[in-house]
Amino acid sequence: MVTHFLSQMERLSTHDFKTVTRHLRAMYASRLLVAAVCHLKAFEYLADGPLTETELARRIGLKARPAKVLFPALRAMGMITGDASGRLALTEDGNCLVTRTPGNLIGYVGLEANEQATGEMAERLLNDGPRHARGGTAFVKESAEESPMDNPVQARLLTLALAGRARQLSPRVAEALPRQCGHLLDVAGGTGLFAYEWLRLNLDSTATVLDRPQVLQVAGEFLDEFCNSGREGAASVRTRVKLEPGNMLEDELPRADLILAASLFHDWPETICQQFAEKLAQTLKPGGELWVHDAFLNDAMDGPIEVTDYSTQLFWVTKGRCYSRAEFRRWFADAGLAPTRDEIPTAMDYGLISARR
Repeated sequence: MVTHFLSQMERLSTHDFKTVTRHLRAMYASRLLVAAVCHLKAFEYLADGPLTETELARRIGLKARPAKVLFPALRAMGMITGDASGRLALTEDGNCLVTRTPGNLIGYVGLEANEQATGEMAERLLNDGPRHARGGTAFVKESAEESPMDNPVQARLLTLALAGRARQLSPRVAEALPRQCGHLLDVAGGTGLFAYEWLRLNLDSTATVLDRPQVLQVAGEFLDEFCNSGREGAASVRTRVKLEPGNMLEDELPRADLILAASLFHDWPETICQQFAEKLAQTLKPGGELWVHDAFLNDAMDGPIEVTDYSTQLFWVTKGRCYSRAEFRRWFADAGLAPTRDEIPTAMDYGLISARR
């Protein structure tokens, strides 16, 4: 069993399974395109010439978040183009989705227009989420709302569903993070694997994995497996990690030399992201570093298509979307941190960026 575990970890360190996630996320982008053509009539508004993003969003009836999901996706698909002033225009491909164009492909695209998921995508775009607040919003909690992650069955289901991704990404992230003697805070750490892998490489350090109590029950099971894996340095992790239950938005966070926010910000709207960046900045010790592991949009908000696909999926299931590095760095700077120029790719279209206090 241990030999099998070790061979699996060695294989995961050399192979990138991004093809799997790319095909999965592309499903949401297909719904987005059909909704834009057949329900929102987004291309028709550009038929007479370029419009600013603000004006196009106003004509369609989009709020900021759905606009920042839809427009980057259509740009990444090559359906529209944008200039430095923020004006959007049809490309040759986009022009074939306009009614006045002879031989347009609207009817062909429209074969999928009556699919339930396509109609629901259009509804979510127009309402900035599902019409009913509780529908379709996965595993996030704000203010007095009940958190699905407090439900033992739901918490276990999602944590285990994300465990495969964590197994593949956590060794790469641990290798990229600073090697130092200090305390790591893994916020919303899920399985805890990111912290465990880092502790295995930093034998004089400690860590806290903060998450909902039901999630930490699963993290404890992964801790047992990790410590019994036979990998060098793994056994000592048990005495150097604390699984701390808490609400990251409401509770005081433990002070740390290093904070890891992995696949975290993308669950939340911009206002929450800004506030949370400030909270994390205050949690860092002087000289400490905040590291964000996520999939990032280009600063021009025009791709890459793998990330705009992912942003569409996140729009469907969370209150957030994918953000650009420029957006993160603005939040860091506003929070009093000094953004670095680090851009470290890991796998599955994810990467790392950082800021220092």
